[in-house]
Amino acid sequence: MVPDTPLDGIAVLNAIASAVVVLNSEDDVLFINAAGEQLFESSMGHLKGTPLEDLVPRDSQVFSLIYQARRNNSAVWEYEVEIDTPRTGPRVMTIQVSPHVEIPGWVVVQFQEHSKALRIGQQMLSRGAARSVSAMARLLAHEVKNPLSGIRGAAQLLDQSVAEPDRVLTQLIRDETDRIVALLDRMDVFSDGGSLSREALNIHQVLEHVKRLAENGFARGVRILERYDPSLPPVNGNRDQLIQVFLNLVKNAAEVVPEDGGEIVLSTAYQHGLRLAAPGSADRLDLPLVVTVRDNGPGIPDDIRGHLFDPFVTNKPSGSGLGLPLVAKIVTDHGGIVEFDTQPGRTTFRVVLPLDPALAKG
Repeated sequence: MVPDTPLDGIAVLNAIASAVVVLNSEDDVLFINAAGEQLFESSMGHLKGTPLEDLVPRDSQVFSLIYQARRNNSAVWEYEVEIDTPRTGPRVMTIQVSPHVEIPGWVVVQFQEHSKALRIGQQMLSRGAARSVSAMARLLAHEVKNPLSGIRGAAQLLDQSVAEPDRVLTQLIRDETDRIVALLDRMDVFSDGGSLSREALNIHQVLEHVKRLAENGFARGVRILERYDPSLPPVNGNRDQLIQVFLNLVKNAAEVVPEDGGEIVLSTAYQHGLRLAAPGSADRLDLPLVVTVRDNGPGIPDDIRGHLFDPFVTNKPSGSGLGLPLVAKIVTDHGGIVEFDTQPGRTTFRVVLPLDPALAKG
């Protein structure tokens, strides 16, 4: 039987915005504050006495930090720790572990999620810089449309002579040229003019379209895995622009994965409890829908991580450095955020989006 936790100021702990968990010497949960209940989607009454490894995988860096805190009898912390469990979904957090001041072996673990508001601010700055390329893009639009028209016409001619199974590919060519022309017709993509046309979308259909394009083009030979939450509700979005977002992210991933054993994982999840203040408004946005693109490439170089969403920032010899600024602009226009974490062998981009308004009100 787990004893009651001898803590004063429990009301204060419950007021802390980050999750706080108190563990005994055997790593069983003795106390968890209100933010912790929300993080692990369960109540204090249910979690009390639960081994931490039932909430966080044993190979997580969290356990290494707990060991260090006990061994050195001092507080330790680590930034950008990835927590990805069925309860929490994928998150990047700062973890701090402190030994209990009175009881040997007991520790206090604090889980603090990275500031989403800071990420939004960085993306808004990138959007402003990205608008400077729109005038040049308009000049190029006419020249790009001409060859696209020829490509579409050639696909139509091929469609009349190829076998039935190959007509899927000719239709794909026509659909993509039409979509690109539509994008060119809106070359003010980096400006703030106009309203975004949105509707309830099945994000898995968007991802399936992106996967099909990738497998028949730039990602041939790359293993693309799908890990979808089948119960995910509709996203409030623009289909063509969301295709552009995930096409850019998957293309970036395909360009860096190893030739032998390259792998991209597309996943979706429902994340409870993420609410952000809308700029210039007292309203708060619910952003529960998470779409993740993960690759097993070498990781993003340190020197460009802080400017990844700025225009013209790239480490590719032939890259334009406009793909990720466009991603950030489109996602922000949807009322969402995009974030990433990276290390050798594992880079993850997460796009967090709002629900369809009809469901959000319900």
